[in-house]
Amino acid sequence: MSEPARRPARPFFSSGPCAKRPGWKPAVLAGALVGRSHRSAPGKARLKRAIDETRALLGVPDDHLIGIVPASDTGAVEIALWSLLGVRPVDVLAWESFGRGWLADIGSQLKLEAVRPLLADYGDLPDLGAVNADHDVVFTWNGTTSGVRVPDGDWIAAGRRGLTICDATSAAFAMDLPWDKLDVVTYSWQKVLGGEAAHGMLIIGPRAIERLESTTPPWPMPKLFRLTRGGSLIRGIFEGATINTPSMLCVEDYLDSLAWAREVGGLAGLKDRVNANYRAISNWVSGSSWVEFLATEEATRSPTSICLRFADGAVAADRQAAVARAMAGLLAERDVAYDIGVYRNAPPGLRLWGGATVETADLEDLLPWLDWAYDEITNG
Repeated sequence: MSEPARRPARPFFSSGPCAKRPGWKPAVLAGALVGRSHRSAPGKARLKRAIDETRALLGVPDDHLIGIVPASDTGAVEIALWSLLGVRPVDVLAWESFGRGWLADIGSQLKLEAVRPLLADYGDLPDLGAVNADHDVVFTWNGTTSGVRVPDGDWIAAGRRGLTICDATSAAFAMDLPWDKLDVVTYSWQKVLGGEAAHGMLIIGPRAIERLESTTPPWPMPKLFRLTRGGSLIRGIFEGATINTPSMLCVEDYLDSLAWAREVGGLAGLKDRVNANYRAISNWVSGSSWVEFLATEEATRSPTSICLRFADGAVAADRQAAVARAMAGLLAERDVAYDIGVYRNAPPGLRLWGGATVETADLEDLLPWLDWAYDEITNG
C-alpha cells in the first residue's frame, strides 16, 4: 500500500494537552498582564472576566459558583474530594484510569471506609442504576482513557441526598451537562478549548456550598485545597481572587479560546464540530476490517476521546501493544499524527482526539494514513 498523497494540515491529535484552536498564534497573547500582580485591579478583572465568560458559554446557573484553581483538572477534583467527602457513604464509578485514580485516593489518602466501588472494564460503563441517591457519588462524565461516557444525567436522582462530584474535563464544551443534577463539576483549560495546562475550573452548586459551610473535614487541609475560612466559603476564590498565583499568559490564552468558541457558534457550534469529527471517524471504522471502537455501546461512546482497538483476528493478542506503538511512532515520524498512543493503563490500540479545536478535514486526511501504517507494520 502506497503512502497517501495528503497529510493533515495540523497533525495534532493528542488527548491532552490538545490542539490549539484553528488560527492560533502566539501573538494572541500580546495583551496578557505579564509583570502585573494577579491581585491588582486589572488582574482580578481579567480573572473575573474568564469566570463570567465561562458561565455565559456553558450556561452555568447563577446559583453555581465558578473558581479558577491550581493543578489543572486533577487539582480541582482533589479540592472537591478533600473538602466535601466524609459526611456520607461514597459511591465511586470507575471504568477507566482517572476514575480508578479517584477511587484509590478516596480509599488510601482520605482513608474513608464507607466507599462502594462501582466498576466496569475498559469499553463499558458500570451499572448506573446501582448508584444510591443517599450516597455521595464521584464519577467522570467522559472517560478520557477509555472513550466511554455516561449517556445523560437521567440516572441521577433529582431528590438525592448525596452530592454528585463530576470530573468533566473532556466533556465540558463538547457535551450537554445537566447543571441541576451536578453539585460539583471540574475541568481543565487544556482539553476541548485547547488552552494551556496547569489551571483547573471548579464549579460548585448550592448543595455543595451548603456542605462546605456546614461541615469541617476530619483531616488536615492543605492550603491549596482550602475553600472556607471560619466556617464560611471564601467567596473571593469564585470572583477572581485565586488560591495561588495563576499564569496571566495562560489566562489570556483561555480568554482567546473562549472568544473563538463564541465565533464558531458558542456551545452549540462547539458540539457541532465535535460531532462532525466523531462522524468522520465512525464512518471510517464501520468500513474497516482491522479496527473497532473500544467503547462497546454507541450511546455511551465518547465523541472527544475516541479510543480504538484492533478488531478480532487483526493482530495477535501478544503483538497488539507493540503494533500499536509502532504505528503511532511511524505516523509521528512522518509528521502525520502526534501523540495518538493510548493511555499507559488502557488496552492496546490508538486514541484520537476529536475535540472542537480539531478540524474534520484533518481527521479525514489522517484516516488513510492509519490504514497505511497498519499495513506497513503488519505486512511490511
